Parts: sequence; structure tokens; C-alpha cells
Amino acid sequence: MFVDKVKVFFKGGNGGHGAVAWRREKFEPSGGPAGGDGGHGGSVILKVDEGINTLADFRYKKHFKAKSGENGKSKGKYGKNGENIIISVPPGTIIKDEETNRVIADLVDKDETFVIAKGGRGGRGNKKFTSSTRQAPSFAEGGSKGEEIWAVLELKMIADVGLIGFPNVGKSTLLSTVSQAKPKIANYHFTTINPNLGVVRVGNGKSFVMADIPGLIEGAHAGVGLGHQFLRHVERTKLLVHIIDVSFEEGRDPVDDFHKINKELNEYNEKLANRPQIVVANKMDLPRSQEGFEKLKKETDKLGFELFSISAVTKKGIDKLKYVIYDKLQNIGDLEPIIETDLEKVVYEPKKKEKGFEVRKENGKYLVEGPVVERLLDSVNFDSFESMSYFQKRLRDLGIIKELRDLGIDEEETVNVCGYEFEFID
Repeated sequence: MFVDKVKVFFKGGNGGHGAVAWRREKFEPSGGPAGGDGGHGGSVILKVDEGINTLADFRYKKHFKAKSGENGKSKGKYGKNGENIIISVPPGTIIKDEETNRVIADLVDKDETFVIAKGGRGGRGNKKFTSSTRQAPSFAEGGSKGEEIWAVLELKMIADVGLIGFPNVGKSTLLSTVSQAKPKIANYHFTTINPNLGVVRVGNGKSFVMADIPGLIEGAHAGVGLGHQFLRHVERTKLLVHIIDVSFEEGRDPVDDFHKINKELNEYNEKLANRPQIVVANKMDLPRSQEGFEKLKKETDKLGFELFSISAVTKKGIDKLKYVIYDKLQNIGDLEPIIETDLEKVVYEPKKKEKGFEVRKENGKYLVEGPVVERLLDSVNFDSFESMSYFQKRLRDLGIIKELRDLGIDEEETVNVCGYEFEFID
């Protein structure tokens, strides 16, 4: 099954908590702190695999979570890091943040990787909190949570040549004739629902990849029918081969069809419309085809397009067309893939630029929430004066005390910090 758009949840592993432990070796009854650090959480990594050409695997598994790091141990031993998850995706996969719809990665090259959800950092053990004034810290640091994101994966197939044209003009027949691809072919409109890829060989190790793009209709650029799904697969091709039925068999005018398809391309993306294009008159084996060919040729000559005549059924003109396409590709060189022009391409860095907490007053109550505060609470030993002093210092350093003052809090009023209630004492 061909699948080219999926919504998936990714989560990095949480960091392990630092340990509170003490040296207990023989002859050292008053050993110092010996709590080890927690291990880092594993990350979720996407990697391009050229052996895959669909996102079908994501239909059955939509949640990916990396392993969390182990907690720190006694005797200064670190917790084990969580293992990364490496997920294979086909070349041509675009990743968008589902919440903002922004493009966050565009994976094209072989073995290219992208960290979609970074694992959390491991917390420090109490051994790391020793200082000249704090010889025996009875607290450790909690591990941070791994990043998480709902992402939309879209596949834009990478092919050298894209076959475009109205439904039922012979694109699938041509692809099956020039390659080993086996698309379903029938004499109905919209028979090709999914794009098909085929490798076209022209001898002596020379070849190129051709994509049969499902037939376009008027309004496709605005999403009519399956317009957007179809058009996005043309975006990465270097050369467009425009197939036109010149037989008048279905009451269509070849010149009118030529202009309508190019209008759809231009409305969807101007850069796409400017891709090099070869025009191919198909169904030359039918009675009125020569009339249609001559009419189309006058128009293409006037506009500067190359026009070739073939019959995909009888294979007349096919070999010549293959060599023309191959030679054209050699002169084009590499073209930059087209990305949605209305979206800014960014590197995903969730919450890194945010302060990580929120201080607010709600129904007369003061609330402090956020991942930074949750992690800090994981470090608190409520029975230890040293630990509570460190907790209060961190609240000041983060600016939480100042924000509470700015909200008008008074001495001994209650503050709810991630579910724990404290009296405010400045």
C-alpha cells in the first residue's frame, strides 16, 4: 500500500535521576557523598533509507518512545544512558510540526539523519553538589524530561522525470512500457490513485527514474479532488514530461488540455511551472491523432516547447523519447528541491528558548508550573535543611520569586508549586 502522509508521535527518553548515596567503605564510617549521575535519555532519530518508498509502516505504529536513562547509583556509579531509536524513512520525506504546520526537516540524501525528539539530560548525584560550605549534600538533581512532538510526515517522491497530464492520457501505459513498473491500467478516469516509480534504462548502465503522477484536473492547485496530494510529488523532479491525448477520442482538445495543465502547475507553484518540460503527443495509433498532433505542434512551436509523437500501446517513438529524456537530464544538472514557499524551514528546538515555567494568579491562588520546576522538585529532600535552602536559591535564580512579588504576593500566603503547597517567605 502506498502511503504518503501520516501523523506520528515521537518522544525522547527521560533522563535518570541523580542518586543520594554515601561512602561506606571499611575504616571510613563518616564517608562523604557518593551518589552517581543519572543516565541521559535516548533520542528518536529519523534516517533516510533508499530501500523504502512509502510511509506505510507508520499506519500501524504511530507512537515512538526512546528508552529513559537509568537512575544514578551508589559508589559514584553513573546510570546507563537510554538507547536511541533510529526510524527509517524514505528519501523525500518532509517533517512538519503538527501544531504549527512549520517545516522542521527535509530529508533527501542517502543516510541523512535528523533528531526529531532529543532525550532528557541525566540529573547530577549528590557527589556533584559538594562545595567548601556544603560538605555533605543530602540531595541530588532530577533528570529532565525528553522532548516530545506530534509530527506530520509527508512523502514527496524523488524522481528525475515526472509524467504529468490529464487522467487517461496514457501515463501509466508509458511507464509500464519503458520500465519494469507495473501500475494498474484501465480505461477509466482517475485509474492511478497512487504515484508509481519506474527505472528507465537506456543501455550501457545509463538510466533515470520516472514517476507516474496521478492525473490532474482543473482546480487541483486549490486542492480540488486530490490536487495537493498529486502535485507535491512533481515538486522534486528535474524534468516534466507532459503527456497529451491528441486523438480527440474523449472529446478533449489537445491545445486546451496543454494550457490547463500548465495553468494548474503555475497556480500551485511558479517554480514548478518553470521546470524544463517536454511535450509528448500520445495515442498516435488512433484515427484523428495526426490532426490533433498538427494542431498541438503549432501551439508548442509558438511557445518554444519540444513536441514528440508516440504511441504507448504500439511502442512507436518510445525508444527515441527515452534517449531524448536522458540527454535532456544530463544538461539540466541538479536543481534545488522545491519546498512550500509559504512555510519557513526551521530546525526544531522545542521549548529551548522558553523559560520553562509559568507563574500566575488564578482565582486568588498563586500557581507555579513548568518542566524546569518539576525537575527541581525531583531534587528536593524535604527533610533536609540544605536541600530546602538549595531549592529556594534556585527559585530566586530562575526569577520565580520576583514574578510572585510582581503579582502582589504577601508574606505567608500559600503558593502551589506543581501540586506542592508552600508558604511564601521572602
